[in-house]
Amino acid sequence: MDTPPHLARAQWMSLLAQAEPAELAQAMEAFAPPADATTWLRPPQTGLYMLRGRIGGTGPQFNLGEVSVTRCSVQIGERIGHAWVRGSNARHAELAACADALMQDADQHPHLHAQVLEPLRQSLHGRRATASRKAAASKVEFFTVVRGE
Repeated sequence: MDTPPHLARAQWMSLLAQAEPAELAQAMEAFAPPADATTWLRPPQTGLYMLRGRIGGTGPQFNLGEVSVTRCSVQIGERIGHAWVRGSNARHAELAACADALMQDADQHPHLHAQVLEPLRQSLHGRRATASRKAAASKVEFFTVVRGE
């Protein structure tokens, strides 16, 4: 079953936003568009975003706190790329927006998928597995001993 195009784009945008900036920069080196082909529709801007949560996942919403985000939009040829990344790293947002625009090109999509997205996906999976192992190593089992029944 194929992923619908709008879901596929949301998935690659999420992956680009979660990527380590240095890894994204290295992966995008070969795909950097020429400066004259790039039009910045919205240069990188950093601001705050309100995180909202729900108790138990279903309760009433509450404001959890604020997180800084950087957003930008770029036009490369006739394709427009957008990016929202956590933090204030403007270069990360620029690279993610460029990758989003280039991924929309049917000719470049397979190459970007293989050489940019897959290595980033594997890296993210590895970071999550490491964090999961660290959390599991610190797990504490509580038990109750019943005395004198």
